[in-house]
Amino acid sequence: MTVADELPETPETAEEEPVKQRKNGLYPGVSDELAESMKCGWADTELHGLEPIAQAAETAARRAALSARFPGERLVVPAGNLKTRSNDTEYSFRASVEYAYLTGNQTEDGVLVLEPTADGHTETIYLLPRSDRENGEFWLDGQGELWVGRRHSLTESEKLYGIPASDVRELAGALREATGPVRVVRGHDAGIEAALTDKVTAERDEELRVFLSEMRLVKDDFEIGELQKAVDSTVRGFEDVVKVLDKAEATSERYIEGTFFLRARVEGNDVGYGSICAAGPHACTLHWVRNDGPVRSGDLLLLDAGVETHTYYTADVTRTLPVNGTYSELQKKIYDAVYDAQEAGIAAVKPGAKYRDFHHAAQRVLAERLVEWGLVEGPVERVLELGLQRRWTLHGTGHMLGMDVHDCAAARTETYVEGTLEPGMVLTVEPGLYFQADDLTVPEEYRGIGVRIEDDILVTEDGNRNLSAGLPRRSHEVEAWMAELKG
Repeated sequence: MTVADELPETPETAEEEPVKQRKNGLYPGVSDELAESMKCGWADTELHGLEPIAQAAETAARRAALSARFPGERLVVPAGNLKTRSNDTEYSFRASVEYAYLTGNQTEDGVLVLEPTADGHTETIYLLPRSDRENGEFWLDGQGELWVGRRHSLTESEKLYGIPASDVRELAGALREATGPVRVVRGHDAGIEAALTDKVTAERDEELRVFLSEMRLVKDDFEIGELQKAVDSTVRGFEDVVKVLDKAEATSERYIEGTFFLRARVEGNDVGYGSICAAGPHACTLHWVRNDGPVRSGDLLLLDAGVETHTYYTADVTRTLPVNGTYSELQKKIYDAVYDAQEAGIAAVKPGAKYRDFHHAAQRVLAERLVEWGLVEGPVERVLELGLQRRWTLHGTGHMLGMDVHDCAAARTETYVEGTLEPGMVLTVEPGLYFQADDLTVPEEYRGIGVRIEDDILVTEDGNRNLSAGLPRRSHEVEAWMAELKG
């Protein structure tokens, strides 16, 4: 018989049902002879001698900690599914942070399941096996091997990730029949959640999500090394941008975005977030990612960008650069105020300090300068008590950093914002001043100037280390650095 044109309705039926033909494709069908030809004559490409991924020991330790926290409960952590961009094209896939953190695997449709036992849990990673050659999936399906590339076999995956692997297409059915307490990380795989709909509660699932977020507050040595890699690539990306500012002036902010993106894709997985390439008054829009404006000599460029490593750890660095290489007198005054605020913030980052301390230290300096310049009525204590400086500073002075640019976001307030800094934590320190182009409360010459300086800071046993110290911060050092690069 010929290969029919019915698409599997669910992953569990993928092997029983034939593969769908694309509507309006140029071939109306598949002959019996071609179908038989495509089944045979292929070399064995199974990979042998594979070594575990670099972080296998770390991911195993994380799973052990998770097991200890939820004894006697089934834990389900999905990677997520492909998301449609338009029609039959998908966005690039990025596995959920929880799943990647616990397994190191990054493929779509994967699910980690911890099954409770008398003394802990058994672990299984559920994955799609290699695409089927018997039913034609590997060459007829849009996600088949000949269209999007080879997947690892289940045996290969076991060797790489150190976890027994099974076919994910069998998982939803098994979960429907499961008994006993279950928790799932929500928001990534609707099919898996549907299979558990009568077995889980939002409150219990949130406890799981919160625990996994708080696990990431303190980074292990592998994570710190990956963050340093991300920062080092980001430094090179900033250097790339400075070298082509003349081309950006001839085009737009998009040239800056594309230049940095090239570095991110060559040395890492991607950018860790949408690059902010904000020239002139766009620097006053905190998350300016349209990047379609002009780049003009005499204006400032606020570049907030970070390379994401192949293991999903991202840098988050900001520099505010004079497009022509030299700050004007007023630009320098504002820049130096932000630099002094950042210095005060960084100095407050140390073990045992309250998380909020670096924010308060930086905000005090900014408030002092705003009072000094006559832009807000003092005294400084009044300004800080009423938050009046926020008209021009707007955002908090930093956040945790890791596999998410705003890492650990689901952590409890008492362990994050109200918590205490510990060695191994990594956070940004990023004060800023932004004078909107339509702000009539400041002198006209201030309007349209935005400055932010941001670095990635590791809390150490005796203080802190600036992971992004490879980029100059002082105004005169920035000017000298730019001149040398443009040399």
